[in-house]
Amino acid sequence: MRLSARVDYALRATAELAAAVGDDPNVKVRPVTAEQIARAQQIPPKFLESILLQLRQGGVVYAQRGPEGGYWLARPAAEITLAEVIRVIDGPLAHVRGRRPEELEYTGAAQALQEVWIALRASEREILEMVTVADVASGALPERITSLAADPRAWT
Repeated sequence: MRLSARVDYALRATAELAAAVGDDPNVKVRPVTAEQIARAQQIPPKFLESILLQLRQGGVVYAQRGPEGGYWLARPAAEITLAEVIRVIDGPLAHVRGRRPEELEYTGAAQALQEVWIALRASEREILEMVTVADVASGALPERITSLAADPRAWT
């Protein structure tokens, strides 16, 4: 699986916004500036601005202009999955040569590849829809994720 720099930065930015809110639902959300996010995550500021615009258009973040302006999550971080952020930035999760796996047609000895690509997409979805921005921001990942990452083979 390859993730673009845009997706990496978007996930880091949303985690930063989630961390700024914390877990207390009674605390009023204070907007976080793009500059603060860029500095905290070492993201090029101009690049981040375009990513935040995409996230706003995709309904993941809200924005406010002015001296008290900035960005904040449109919903609780526990309701925003990594899969959602990825789809907003890069579109559908799994493509083969720009096409969805179910649209592909293989013949002969390669016919089973379609099923492999569909299973791969299902596996990606399982992981990316299980993990929320809140999980990342808190560092408390689901057991399934920590179990998979604990396998030394996962690191090579």
